[in-house]
Amino acid sequence: MIVKNVEKKEKNTAFFQVEADPAEFEAAVNGAYLKNKRNIYIPGFRKGKAPRTVVEGMYGAEVFYQDAMDELAPKAYDFGVAEAELKVVGTPAIADVNVTEERSLVYTFSVSLYPEVTLGQYKGLEAEKKVTQVTEEELQDEMDNIRRRNARMIDVDDRPAQMGDTANIDFDGYLNGERFDGGKAEGYSLELGSNSFVPGFEEQIVGMQVGEEKDIDVTFPENYVQDLAGKAVVFKIKLNGLTYPELPDLDDEFAKDISEFDTLDEYKADLRASIQKRYDDQADAQFRSDIMRQAADNMTAEIPQVMIEEKVEELVRNYAANFGVTDRNMTLEELIKLLGIDEDSMNQTIRPGAEFQVKTELLLDAVVKAEDIQVSDEELEEYLKSIAESVNATPEDIKNYYGTDFVAEEKKKEKATALIMESAVAAAPKAEAAAEDKAE
Repeated sequence: MIVKNVEKKEKNTAFFQVEADPAEFEAAVNGAYLKNKRNIYIPGFRKGKAPRTVVEGMYGAEVFYQDAMDELAPKAYDFGVAEAELKVVGTPAIADVNVTEERSLVYTFSVSLYPEVTLGQYKGLEAEKKVTQVTEEELQDEMDNIRRRNARMIDVDDRPAQMGDTANIDFDGYLNGERFDGGKAEGYSLELGSNSFVPGFEEQIVGMQVGEEKDIDVTFPENYVQDLAGKAVVFKIKLNGLTYPELPDLDDEFAKDISEFDTLDEYKADLRASIQKRYDDQADAQFRSDIMRQAADNMTAEIPQVMIEEKVEELVRNYAANFGVTDRNMTLEELIKLLGIDEDSMNQTIRPGAEFQVKTELLLDAVVKAEDIQVSDEELEEYLKSIAESVNATPEDIKNYYGTDFVAEEKKKEKATALIMESAVAAAPKAEAAAEDKAE
């Protein structure tokens, strides 16, 4: 094979041709014949026994060309990319393919190229870093939540239902005197005041006695399901039982029951530290994101659209995997429909996120190259161990799955990120913003 006419175009695209000589093409054509002959029937021959010349005489000399072209295309593409030293992204396209008079086979491939990156400032960048201290009110709110999670449910039989109770109910919904789908349940537990039902529903249970039955009228919101949106309905209700949460006392015994601490003060101190760490981690993550976004915005690169689209698909498939949807045969469009992702979410969240990730990856690759970042064998082994521990695997599993070269490149990017962040400057929030945060 030979490569010719390599032509780089605007927007990081390129065309190149690869020519397979007559011997290579003839071998591919004969391979196509051998692969298909068992299914060919020619009068006068047993099925699969007709010579190639006879088959070509009946169906034409080009009968096996397409299969031969399909067979040679990946080899020609890989050869052309290696010979022309092209760094391609995305899926290539065959712009043209033809057989010359000399029976050489010429492919013309169209590809997108990895963009050239010109770094801007990526060291010594500055961004605000929010500092949040845990307040007594926040600590008390968290303690109250913990008390509620550890509450003992007490049966009620001597008073009517009130907000805060959990009501066990049967309900049966009617629209214009007819039952509607999804409007009936028995033994349903509903926390009164949780606002988990149609507005007005829970409020009308308040005051009912255990065993009492009544009809309540509600109107569904305008943004409800189409068949019921804005419709007035009647629910027949029976109150089967009531319970209410009895909150435990906040004392040393409570701390001993739910933690490894002996006193409430020790437990609260640990809880405060945990909340503070969450705030600090959030601030660190936002600071890192702001610095990396600045560094990415400071660079210059003409990014092929195919890189964005591939990252969009990767994000959607990763999101789908959280719900157990891992079928690689599903198209992106099918996944988007299945997951209920609307156009606003795609344009305001997923696509911008994909663009940022692509720009960040380009940035880190360029920093690795500019700083000549290397990874020692010891660093690589430690990195492999940390990855393996995080997914409950072995370093050898990670090597076999990803390959050592890929893992080493990821470690280089990690070091590039550390280099950028180590020189970053954390600025205090502006007075106006700090005042707003405190007021909130």
